[in-house]
Amino acid sequence: MTKRSPHSRHIAPRMAPSHRDAFNVERFLDSAGVNGRVVEYQPSEVIFVQDHACDHVLYLQHGMVKLSVVSHAGAQAIVTLLNPGEFFGEGCLTGQPTHLASAAAVTHSRVLAIAKDEMLRVLHTRHEMSDRFIAHLLTRRIRIEEDLVDQLLNSTEKRLARALLLLAQRGGPTESMPNHALHAIPPISQETLAEMIGTTRSRVNVFIRQFEQLGLIDRKDGLRVNHSLLSGVLHKP
Repeated sequence: MTKRSPHSRHIAPRMAPSHRDAFNVERFLDSAGVNGRVVEYQPSEVIFVQDHACDHVLYLQHGMVKLSVVSHAGAQAIVTLLNPGEFFGEGCLTGQPTHLASAAAVTHSRVLAIAKDEMLRVLHTRHEMSDRFIAHLLTRRIRIEEDLVDQLLNSTEKRLARALLLLAQRGGPTESMPNHALHAIPPISQETLAEMIGTTRSRVNVFIRQFEQLGLIDRKDGLRVNHSLLSGVLHKP
């Protein structure tokens, strides 16, 4: 990992109830006596860099992290966005010496770093954890494949609509709206959205304005998405 943030500190893994599945990863890691280090990152702060040494598996406890790659020509693309409850940096477990992508915090994030040997010990001795870890890897692979299909086959408009809908699933409904029609998305820049869908910031801005005029999104108090209406964009011929 890169040099720790001034906000970083060594603390025990924070316990948070999991609403995503019955197996609480953090509670398990704590009960198994896993030695890890919790580090906090501010928005845009780098967690690790492409081609640098890969020797820790990381678990996102809070916030949002983006994985991105840079070509030899300097072109950059976001591979995926990670939500709480996801692992990354797991390439070291297969003998991969360096990271194939860079990781950076999108929002204020808290990451648990587990040394390679420690993670291997847990996976080899605790089958509950190895089952959960395999399921996580398969789920993320499917999601990345879906992103690739979206990138190859869909228009910029549809790619942006899909990205906003996926972000809205994480942000949750806005309580004050009747029938929860509008769903807030986490704070994210148009530059990041552009990198996610493979276009320019100016192009994203054009579609954001169009979506707003059509009532598909609202920007008065942060970016909020009308899930049912925006879904219609994906079904346009």
